[in-house]
Amino acid sequence: QVQLVGSGGGLVQPGGSLRLSCAASGGIFMMYNMRWDRQAPGKQREVVATITSGRSTNYADSVKGRFTISRDNAKNTVYLQMNNLKPEDTAVYRCGAPQVPSWGQGTQVTVSS
Repeated sequence: QVQLVGSGGGLVQPGGSLRLSCAASGGIFMMYNMRWDRQAPGKQREVVATITSGRSTNYADSVKGRFTISRDNAKNTVYLQMNNLKPEDTAVYRCGAPQVPSWGQGTQVTVSS
């Protein structure tokens, strides 16, 4: 069993930054492709960013140039650095390992003045 625990959400003003973290336990983290997705109220879940075991990355068009996904295999952790946040980025963000599958519990990000 792979357990994922996300953290780092909060309230931030437009233009601000946050870094989300997702710590994995119980599996071979370095082998997993990882992703961050989000879901805003009344909207479908959206995959925000993915990173493969080989560290190839991909981003949704809506976050390209603002968000960066990275991983630290020594710490079994995947990160999402979010810069220049916009109100439309407000959502519950969740990390996941689709191959397992396993999902974190979600962390709220609210962008508001």
